[in-house]
Amino acid sequence: MKILVTGSAGFVGRNLIESLKNIRDGKDRTRPNLDITDIYEYDVHTEESLLDAYCRDCDFVFNLAGVNRPKNQEEFMSGNFGFASMLLDTLRRYQNTCPIMLSSSIQATLVGRYADSEYGKSKLAGEELFFRYGQETGAHVLVYRFPNLFGKWCRPNYNSAVATFCNAIANEEEYTVNDRSTKLELLYIDNLVQEMLDALEGKEHHCDYNGSEKLAGEGGRFCYVPVTYDATLGEIVDLLESFRRMSDTLLIPEIPEGSFAKKLFSTYLSYLPEKAISYDLSMNVDNRGIFTELIKTVSGGQVSINIAHPGNVRGQHWHHSKWELFIVVSGHGLIQERKIGRDEKGELYPVHSFEVTGEKMKAVQMLPGYTHNIINLSDTEDLITVMWANEPFAPEHPDTYFEKVELCPTV
Repeated sequence: MKILVTGSAGFVGRNLIESLKNIRDGKDRTRPNLDITDIYEYDVHTEESLLDAYCRDCDFVFNLAGVNRPKNQEEFMSGNFGFASMLLDTLRRYQNTCPIMLSSSIQATLVGRYADSEYGKSKLAGEELFFRYGQETGAHVLVYRFPNLFGKWCRPNYNSAVATFCNAIANEEEYTVNDRSTKLELLYIDNLVQEMLDALEGKEHHCDYNGSEKLAGEGGRFCYVPVTYDATLGEIVDLLESFRRMSDTLLIPEIPEGSFAKKLFSTYLSYLPEKAISYDLSMNVDNRGIFTELIKTVSGGQVSINIAHPGNVRGQHWHHSKWELFIVVSGHGLIQERKIGRDEKGELYPVHSFEVTGEKMKAVQMLPGYTHNIINLSDTEDLITVMWANEPFAPEHPDTYFEKVELCPTV
């Protein structure tokens, strides 16, 4: 399959092309039915004569080209409607009726705050042009009205509020939120690209519109991406500010699978300047070794790194409810655990011992109600352990009580 992508240097184009390349080169095997041989990239700086060759040979067209921020309003129509006309005329010239996708905008509904949008008018004109082309030639036309897009590589201070806020907050620049209550419908770039790949396989999702409201249905005139998110500007900047504080608090906000917060976090990270990619951690150092908290989550616990010097013992405590996982990644050590209290005979419960090394890693669970320790058995090498606890350490309720694992068997 030979695929033409116009607007290839833009935000959507770059993300789509990289995904197409991964499929073409066998790096992405999740689309076994797609056999991509050629990807034709066409943008404003591409030699115009190449469009003829591309339109002659392609098997599918993604028309992502368009003007978002022109110097004057007239450029909306010439840049959006004008190029679309040239593209369709070129396909006609070569009698190429391959499927063609058009990236339009929700502003084309011309309702609400979009009622007087020159951009929306140019997009609506482009939509009608494509629909007429489909009727005249029999080509399969897929028209998508995108809401607000966000994701990596989106240009800030251009046409995406999310990109603008991500860039400003990541770079500690000033920004303005005119109305925190303004609600946006948001579409994440990965969800969009997956829908475009679905379209390549003939599995696009269809809908009609009642004003700006989508009405999903197989017979719909338009196409749409099923997964979008609603968020206010206030909610967006509050989340982004919490992400910015993570290097100080080590606390990652709740980011459930598939959530807007998780996708916004990925987007935010892509705007970090070099100086913010790396940050120092607080190291608790004593003669036994070093203990360093790495990351905390609201509901997923805490990860820490423990370095025990040769011959040293760490731990010697127990928890009522907290539980932990220890994974030795370097060195040679011994983990011991003993249930608190005594059995029915008045004897101490037995000690469970686990020899651990970085050469053969294993996870050892620290059980609630069991005192535990970790001993460095080496005379020369540090013992390095990754430790996960089901909850971050809370100084006001530490749930940590000193007791040696090996005690004298008498009361």
